[in-house]
Amino acid sequence: MTTAPLDNLPYRPCVGVMLLNSHGKVWIGHRIVQENDDEAAGVGMWWQMPQGGIDEGEDVRSAAMRELTEETGVHSAEVLAETDDWLTYDLPDHLVGVAWKGRYRGQKQKWVACRFTGADSEIDISGIGHKPEFDEWRWADMDELEDLIVPFKRQVYSQVISAFRHL
Repeated sequence: MTTAPLDNLPYRPCVGVMLLNSHGKVWIGHRIVQENDDEAAGVGMWWQMPQGGIDEGEDVRSAAMRELTEETGVHSAEVLAETDDWLTYDLPDHLVGVAWKGRYRGQKQKWVACRFTGADSEIDISGIGHKPEFDEWRWADMDELEDLIVPFKRQVYSQVISAFRHL
């Protein structure tokens, strides 16, 4: 693959949410394995925080709360902070042209940190309004995150951890 087609593709505008419980643990979900997943993309390491696209006309915080609810069922959360800058990652070569119907080279993400104010019984990963994305979830230490995420997203997770560690 040449780099010219990749360079011509835009980044998909996206939001990510670091949901923190009262003990400072981070909510992570185990991604349901997709048909085009393979070892290079990190099968077996498909844990991630909630994230998803920003709809046209939607602001970052509204998108964050919508994605949080769709993917986790959580309504009881308050926004604590937002990253100043967009964080970007490129898809691995074998996923360019496949993911998001080939329209994007990767994602540019704004991340929002939220404090979970509800009970764990509120969490519902069955897919509210869409297909479920996770088959299990848990609370994790912030220091575990980089080792649990697919390799091509690790740099972004490192930046998110740096931005929100103080929370």
